[in-house]
Amino acid sequence: MKKKISDIDFAKGDGLVPVIVQDINSKEVLTLAYTNKESLELTQKTGNSWFWSRSRNKLWMKGEESGNIQKVKEILVDCDSDAIIYLVEPTGPACHTGERVCFHHMLENK
Repeated sequence: MKKKISDIDFAKGDGLVPVIVQDINSKEVLTLAYTNKESLELTQKTGNSWFWSRSRNKLWMKGEESGNIQKVKEILVDCDSDAIIYLVEPTGPACHTGERVCFHHMLENK
């Protein structure tokens, strides 16, 4: 079943929904970010991953400063229409630290 942007439940998350970014080839989870309606529309229009930065309170395209863009090949919407997956072809590291993925810290076992 296909969904439209108008089907996404942005109201549940104060205008934002979480986006899991996954490498389309390796299936590795690269990062978790947030999107609003405008950044999702930009993603569809440009084919690059756009997000809403909660810390900077603005739209941003992954790679606009680093050059590590993510070409979005598919967008999947969960059953409740309140979370998204971008399946991407990354051109470099996903993490701002230079690591390939953002999930590179193991939680200490007490």
